[in-house]
Amino acid sequence: MGISKSEYGKMADKASGDSPKILNSVKAFLFGGAICCFGQALNELFRIAGLSGDDIKIATPCIIIIITAILTGLGVFDKIARHAGAGTIVPITGFANSVVSPALEFKQEGLILGTAAQMFTIAGPVIVYGTASSVIYGLIIYIFKLY
Repeated sequence: MGISKSEYGKMADKASGDSPKILNSVKAFLFGGAICCFGQALNELFRIAGLSGDDIKIATPCIIIIITAILTGLGVFDKIARHAGAGTIVPITGFANSVVSPALEFKQEGLILGTAAQMFTIAGPVIVYGTASSVIYGLIIYIFKLY
């Protein structure tokens, strides 16, 4: 016999305690907004530097991904995420972190069976379902000629 779901739920609630929902929401909003403002600042810097619109659209996410990957590798991103909560899940930073974290965690198992095999354990489903939903969306647009 094991513990029933309701007993487990009570134990989990007791162990985790109440979270300050309003404070967490404000932190997520501020940190997520700061990440987005940083991206907008990069856009403006690249525009001032003379990059074309298409080049800016490529350079900004690349820089944000690289910075997130470096911060994740140094262990800084996790410290930020502890305070920012959901604010660090702004799609591009959350995705970069979800690729780098498992790769680092399993690196001692080798490049093939560790890093490469585990790199997409978190991000893989996002890629699969994102791709599938975009194909379905494209088919709907094509069939109904909505574009």
